[in-house]
Amino acid sequence: MSLLTTIDADLKSAMLAHQQELVDLLRLLKAALKNEMISLLKQDLTDEEVLKVLRREAKKREDSIAIFTTGNRSDLAQKEQKELILIQKYLPAALDEESVRKIITVVIAEMGSSPSQFGLVMKAVMAKTGGAADGALVSRLVKEMLK
Repeated sequence: MSLLTTIDADLKSAMLAHQQELVDLLRLLKAALKNEMISLLKQDLTDEEVLKVLRREAKKREDSIAIFTTGNRSDLAQKEQKELILIQKYLPAALDEESVRKIITVVIAEMGSSPSQFGLVMKAVMAKTGGAADGALVSRLVKEMLK
């Protein structure tokens, strides 16, 4: 079952169970997915494209949580946190720092350890992780390991 089908099924069951918060979030996700379909001029999205949209939406929630927390708006931060948790249910488990380090070590061994190859190493690492690693974490570790 594709992620798009899973989201549709979850939306239907949430509507039947009268879970309004979940219905609102899933409708928002479906709208974001529809916008992605329109921008890519496609009828259907692959699971990778759906994951890309879900990660983007999760990142928006993380940014909002940080802003609301610094602005002493814990009520809005809690709402965003709930939405983030629900979105993360559709995302695969992220790689931990140690796993990312191992992948970076392998890539650097293959490509060389010149700081000028930062972009190439980043591209190769992100391809090997399949997007399961946080880009900021990968960037920080690659910079650290290329020094």
